[in-house]
Amino acid sequence: MREPMLILYDAHCKLCSWSLRWVMRNDVHKRFSFKALQDKDQPLGMSRGGERDDSGEADPPPETVVLIVKGKIYMRSSAVLRIALRLSFPWPLLGIFFLVPTKIRDAAYDLVARNRKQWFGEHRDCYIP
Repeated sequence: MREPMLILYDAHCKLCSWSLRWVMRNDVHKRFSFKALQDKDQPLGMSRGGERDDSGEADPPPETVVLIVKGKIYMRSSAVLRIALRLSFPWPLLGIFFLVPTKIRDAAYDLVARNRKQWFGEHRDCYIP
């Protein structure tokens, strides 16, 4: 049985939608399912008491990607790298960035996250895979 993996994403962000389609193309084993952070029926409501990501956060800000694997929540750069580890070659090689301290990885992630809508644009309608 495959481990359930859910990616939560900003459905109105063009960079997020492009990234989602990229994950879908490189997820040859179809391990991931997807849900918009804006969805009212989002699973974090039941997982708030669960384990936190590497940064110690429990609830995601709207500008972050979230990966939920077996009830454990990963956010920001940790989510991105854990997603990459489960994709087809060569993307698992990005796991080398786990050697970079989380605070540094997340600072780079936050820079892009803060500016992503200005740099890449925004969808009026939600992209749903």
